[in-house]
Amino acid sequence: MVRAAFLDRDGVIIRKAPEGSYVTRWSEVEFLPDVANAMKRIREAGFLLIVASNQRAVAKGLISKRQLESLHLRMWQELFPGCRGPDGVYYCPHDKNPPCDCRKPQPGMLLAAAQDRGIDLAASWMVGDSESDVQAGQRAGCRTIRICSPGDHCSTAADKAVTSLAKAANAIIASATGRRNLTRPQ
Repeated sequence: MVRAAFLDRDGVIIRKAPEGSYVTRWSEVEFLPDVANAMKRIREAGFLLIVASNQRAVAKGLISKRQLESLHLRMWQELFPGCRGPDGVYYCPHDKNPPCDCRKPQPGMLLAAAQDRGIDLAASWMVGDSESDVQAGQRAGCRTIRICSPGDHCSTAADKAVTSLAKAANAIIASATGRRNLTRPQ
């Protein structure tokens, strides 16, 4: 059985740009605390790491697919010097309209990764910072974790709510080993 942790990029791995803005250059990338260690721990627990991210900036012409892929490569080299980065990066380059099957909340990226890599979606997790991430995970048949800002009231349909990827990693690892874990923000 192949399990995966699907991770949104902005708001989970890197700091999200202000509303209406997009991360399109290396100088705009700011890693969130302890993400490399959290990703390493998830992988060591037997999960593939798959990034699944809406990248509307491509449709808006703010960054090309090639530039986006180069930015991702540099991110992984920075996070994992001398080691491999995530097991896969799936992104939706489309705008909101017309609707597509890959833009979250649709599950297309997760379904494509599952087909490409033989992933058991029921044994996998989707981790994101928005309800569209949660909905994509649920529609794909995954368990879900929503990362909420510390101190904010976080109303979510996710299976678990936490305040960081490190805490999401704790929940994922606990589920894999059968340990009890809290379900509200930690």
